[in-house]
Amino acid sequence: MLLEGKNAIVSGGSQGIGTAASLELAREGANVCVLYRKHEDEARKIADEIRGMGRKALHLQCDIASFSDAERVVKTALNEFGRIDIMVNNAGMNWDGVSWKMTEEQWDRVIEVNLKGYFNFVRQVAPLFKDQKYGKIINITSINGLRGKFGQSNYSAAKAGIIGYTKALAKELGPFGVNVIAVAPGLIETAMLSESEARDKIIDMALNEMALKRVGKPED
Repeated sequence: MLLEGKNAIVSGGSQGIGTAASLELAREGANVCVLYRKHEDEARKIADEIRGMGRKALHLQCDIASFSDAERVVKTALNEFGRIDIMVNNAGMNWDGVSWKMTEEQWDRVIEVNLKGYFNFVRQVAPLFKDQKYGKIINITSINGLRGKFGQSNYSAAKAGIIGYTKALAKELGPFGVNVIAVAPGLIETAMLSESEARDKIIDMALNEMALKRVGKPED
């Protein structure tokens, strides 16, 4: 197993890509701290499944937009596991609206969660990774951070910001043996998509752009 003895934190681990990442990390040998904001039952179930693989697991409630919440859960995971090796920044949200109707609250909340939320956790783990000369930071962004999307100027701006942030972090932390990467998925079948009123329309539009002609799955 590639990650035997390693310890990971996954934000937004109770659903979608975060769940798939948490379970795959555990299959490869890692202990995993699963973070959630609202879905406690789902997070507990995933943590139990990870323990069933013979790994250690935590499930901790957290608002990633809160710097103090990020500090608290990283300290808790560090105390439980002894060290942290992998940080998967995945949690996010959307709150769509065209730019001429978007409210200040819509803009601020999406930027706060989707961009500042990543900083909050990097700020906690970067000193650890730097000192131990090892660490992996995986930032989940979006194809819409590369190309933009109608009605999602706030989301697209945040995801583009993550890409720039990742490039800067890689230059800062690379000399200390720390890898920082961004993964930019296209359309993935998650709860965020399923709950959208325009789900079918979104899928039809996306399929026209896809070589595989199918919506991605979190496991992908």
